[in-house]
Amino acid sequence: MAWELMYWLICFCVDLALFASSLYQYVMLTDLEADYINPYELSNRINQLVVPEFILHIVFCAFFLLARRWFMFLVTVPLTSYIVMLFVKQQHLIDVTEVFRVLNTEKKCRLVKLGFYFCLLAVIIIRLTLAAFNSLTSEEHAVIF
Repeated sequence: MAWELMYWLICFCVDLALFASSLYQYVMLTDLEADYINPYELSNRINQLVVPEFILHIVFCAFFLLARRWFMFLVTVPLTSYIVMLFVKQQHLIDVTEVFRVLNTEKKCRLVKLGFYFCLLAVIIIRLTLAAFNSLTSEEHAVIF
């Protein structure tokens, strides 16, 4: 039972990191729209985060597969396939010269990812509390009177 608790705690941390990365990218795009940051700095900052975020999400999806959490795996597969498609077509990085043309599209993409990671975070928190409750009420930890 303690392994399940550790599993969901790791999932919580990974999902929180993915959520924070998407939120940071969305805020940066909003700052560009409000003219608080220049396009060169924005593309440099976001492009540094894109590949590690993709790798982390793919590992996250594989983690669900290896742990045989089929529902969570099937939920994360569409975003994983979208990420792989972007990477294969080499459309995953933001180009400085075209950043204003694709600004609304990139903001919508980050907003959808934020919603996805938030919903996933809610499910993981529920599973984490259930695992914590089950580990506390298991027979191994019960005091016999």
